[in-house]
Amino acid sequence: MTDSPTIAFFPEASFGAALNCVGIAQQLRLLGANPVFICHPGFTGLFTEYGFREFHLPDTERNSAEMNADYWQNFITTHLPHFNLTPFEQLDTYVTPAWDAIVDTVETVEDGLKDLLAQIKPDVIVLDNVIMFPAIANAGCPWVRVVSCAETEIPDPKVPPYLSGLSARDTEACHRFQKSYLSNIRPQHQRYNDFRKAKGLHVLPAGTFLETSPWLNLLLSPEAVRYERADALSEKQFVFLDGCVRDQGHFKPPQFAIDVGPLIYMSFGSLGASDTDLIGRMIHVFADLPARFLVNVGGFLESYDAVPDNVILGSWFPQPSVVEQCALFIHHGGNNSFCEALYYGVPSLVMPYCWDGHDNAQRCNETGVGLSVDRATWTEASLKSTIIELLKNDAMNAHLAETSARMKKHRGTLHAAEAVLKIANAKI
Repeated sequence: MTDSPTIAFFPEASFGAALNCVGIAQQLRLLGANPVFICHPGFTGLFTEYGFREFHLPDTERNSAEMNADYWQNFITTHLPHFNLTPFEQLDTYVTPAWDAIVDTVETVEDGLKDLLAQIKPDVIVLDNVIMFPAIANAGCPWVRVVSCAETEIPDPKVPPYLSGLSARDTEACHRFQKSYLSNIRPQHQRYNDFRKAKGLHVLPAGTFLETSPWLNLLLSPEAVRYERADALSEKQFVFLDGCVRDQGHFKPPQFAIDVGPLIYMSFGSLGASDTDLIGRMIHVFADLPARFLVNVGGFLESYDAVPDNVILGSWFPQPSVVEQCALFIHHGGNNSFCEALYYGVPSLVMPYCWDGHDNAQRCNETGVGLSVDRATWTEASLKSTIIELLKNDAMNAHLAETSARMKKHRGTLHAAEAVLKIANAKI
């Protein structure tokens, strides 16, 4: 055993979770720890760009990088029509198939993950996911749960149901949603519990796919949007993070053909970029607004022909640096994007399409840090007026400036790293 504990990060196969973990790992490295990353296929090289060693899950017929990328791209493309449905309607059309796919992933990577953990011999494992992998629970070392989705992932009588997009005040709708949610996912939950039992783990209660860590749970839920809870979470076991933004080099925006007006950034994430029809309609609206727009379109640059002079498209942007320089962030409500906007004091225009984006859209409206727009019903006039309203809302911007100052003072990445390191040092 060395004096430099090895911390193995295992984020889910999404850029939000991956980059959230990078922020914590950067601070751990500065504190003298040895952070390493376990990669899903398709994420090779992402963490080495930040100077971290990667351990790659072995490619299998189902788990190869190419097939994994194709699988999720086809999954999202198939479900694009369902993203215009309400969260309640998505339970059958999207949420249930998504849990099926997530359980498939757990079963597929189990043996490879077990072998990698035996090779790494971590002092602590940091899991940023919505489901437990038996190989992690059976690894023989402490593990930390990172809740980088909305705070609703941790249930409470005063917190609306996870994925519902509801207000806690609407008790009847919350009850109806939760009842339907549990009924819809029962087969997937039973299949997952059967797999857990086969691997020597206890079964989890209805609707639960990831237990609370007995060591440490990190919640990416800034104070400005945090819920009041009926049952307070143990301060020893749960740590709330006021943002968890990674260090990113400064990005200088390119020169626009029409280079006047505030800078606005739009990104619906790597999967949301598939909806080229929606993004194309929005770009058409942007042409008539007195602002400059950077638009992340992922791997679909070739899908756009006529681009207005006040719009620049890109397949990728260094998001923290871009958001820091923006007057407005238009996004899908992913928790990483939502928290980055808060960290830099930028209002959010949230257009959710699935998962916890609905919860963050609702919370955005409730707490006065932005506005949400329904992706199925907006018009050119309503989108224009919402953007202008957010740009001119002095009271909201003053509130966000105070939120940003508080979050930067508390430095969530450092707080998280110190808590993880404390667990590692206790083990050593």
